[in-house]
Amino acid sequence: MANLNDIILWCNQTLKSHEFKDYAPNGLQIEGQHNVDKILCAVTASQDAIDAAIEQGADLLLVHHGYFWKGEAYPITGMRGKRIKTLIQHNISLVGYHLPLDSHPSLGNNAAIADLLQLENIEALDPTEKHPIGNIGYLSESLSPEEFKRLLTQRLGFNTIHLAAEKKQIHKVGYCTGAAQDFILKAAEQNCDAYISGEVSERTFYEAKELNIHYYACGHHATEKYGVQRLAKAISEQFGIEYSYFELNNPI
Repeated sequence: MANLNDIILWCNQTLKSHEFKDYAPNGLQIEGQHNVDKILCAVTASQDAIDAAIEQGADLLLVHHGYFWKGEAYPITGMRGKRIKTLIQHNISLVGYHLPLDSHPSLGNNAAIADLLQLENIEALDPTEKHPIGNIGYLSESLSPEEFKRLLTQRLGFNTIHLAAEKKQIHKVGYCTGAAQDFILKAAEQNCDAYISGEVSERTFYEAKELNIHYYACGHHATEKYGVQRLAKAISEQFGIEYSYFELNNPI
């Protein structure tokens, strides 16, 4: 058993969440019971994830995509109201970490992508950032654009979308998980051969072609399901409590 406040303090310090300007609050978003025996982690605090937390007897739901995003309406009604009501009724805490969990050099989503692809000599995609949200890594051996697409599809389990450029070989790779398709501009400025993110926009097709940088969309969910698992495991090891992961197989 662990204390909720101790877990939040440890996570905030480990992820340095106070040093990020984010789109939603990081850390404790909904307060449940203070004694935590089990954590369920999921990418998004969907109703399915909440129902799974209830079914598994979890005291804390740890997510990458929580609630209270900037620009959202204030009233807690409808779908979001139902989710929050369910959490409160079952005394389950909701804890979310967004950009800090993308950025962390060992627990983060980007770190997991680098490990999966065995990228080397990791650099910041934007050298001006104190805690880089995106990164650059290097393949040990150059691959053709088609070979790299096959590698991504195999390692990430997602039918990768490839927007082609003229470059024949890929060695230097920029990457940022989730909905960071517009960082392709930063990757091009750093002379990357390819850039990886989760989602893709109509404009990205033209940007990849005109900037001469291959773009690979590997799924928002597929690229961001690793950070919460790494963080939950780290919490489990730090506090000696149980954790599990809920997978909904979101195809986006």
